[in-house]
Amino acid sequence: MKITAAVVRQTGAPFSIETAELDAPREGEVLVRIVGVGLCHTDVLAREGGMRMRFPAVFGHEGAGIVEAVGVGVTKVKPGDRVVLTFGSCGHCPTCDIHEPAYCHNRVGINYGGVRPDGSFFIHGEGGGIHAGFFAQSSFGTHALARERNVVKIRDEMPLEIAGALGCGLQTGAGAVMRSLKCPKGSSIVILGGGSVGLAAVMGAVLQGCDPVVVIEPHESRRDMAMALGATHALDPRSGDIQQAFRQILPVGAAYVLDTSGAPAAIEGVPGYLAPRGTFGFVGVPPVDRADLKLPGTLREVLGGGFTYRGIVEGDSDPDVFIPELVDRFLEGRFAFDRFVKTYPLKDINRAVEDQHEGRCIKPVLIP
Repeated sequence: MKITAAVVRQTGAPFSIETAELDAPREGEVLVRIVGVGLCHTDVLAREGGMRMRFPAVFGHEGAGIVEAVGVGVTKVKPGDRVVLTFGSCGHCPTCDIHEPAYCHNRVGINYGGVRPDGSFFIHGEGGGIHAGFFAQSSFGTHALARERNVVKIRDEMPLEIAGALGCGLQTGAGAVMRSLKCPKGSSIVILGGGSVGLAAVMGAVLQGCDPVVVIEPHESRRDMAMALGATHALDPRSGDIQQAFRQILPVGAAYVLDTSGAPAAIEGVPGYLAPRGTFGFVGVPPVDRADLKLPGTLREVLGGGFTYRGIVEGDSDPDVFIPELVDRFLEGRFAFDRFVKTYPLKDINRAVEDQHEGRCIKPVLIP
């Protein structure tokens, strides 16, 4: 079938809106008409060559839409179902068996391989095959082919055009606090970065009953949003001695620090925020030119502080459980991510990327 998709032809190139041909679903696959798709920093990182995908490629990994067709053997969803697309996993490795699909042993090939398991392309355009299946979906288009395991049926009451944002960034931020760190009520937390992942972490911290909730973020509009969503403090890292300002709030440091920014300067300062026996969780991916960024602090600092460092993928989400939970919290008014979403037509994807980079928009959602 003919689709319209945002294609990246080579590393670092802008997104190009093109007509392409999408295969019909094969065994275990699901064809989804995309109603809305979130734009995440990971998509931009992939465009810059930082996510193992080959080019030309279609990215997009926060799609939501309506099932139009299913391949042989699919029983989880049917045509007409409203779904969120999330990351792919195999379903039969040791981590999938214990409901930790974000750490699937086969996740690299499934999410970044760019082709089907048999090596075939399923999006075709000018010049031949286009690499797709990014996070088992490639949803920057009017339609996407997903796998049965990475489609999650959601309630009819959920606004579908923004629901896709739950499929990666928002479940990552909220899940980091609620599922990975499991911050107990009354615990202190510092969140580095006030983008959509950081703001999801703020809402997760509020749901957990954390206090205080300190956000460190350079953009004033994002600090304001963090406060509106329930943060108790929001600090500008560019205004004077940030560590001193932080210590006025928490003289002995925080029980938890979560980095959502991937910013080397922020990460390098982490030991200065941690209380003795504190835990540092990190979900932010550093820029391509700092891919060799090391964990912060010396061995002596980490040992002496009794610190725990915790890498986190997708907020340790089991999507079939956690995405419906976040939908419930949204419909209750307790996970109000719609407050920082801005919609753009898919054709304006490059403007959305620029607006997000410049801080004019927190969470772009593209409407095909």
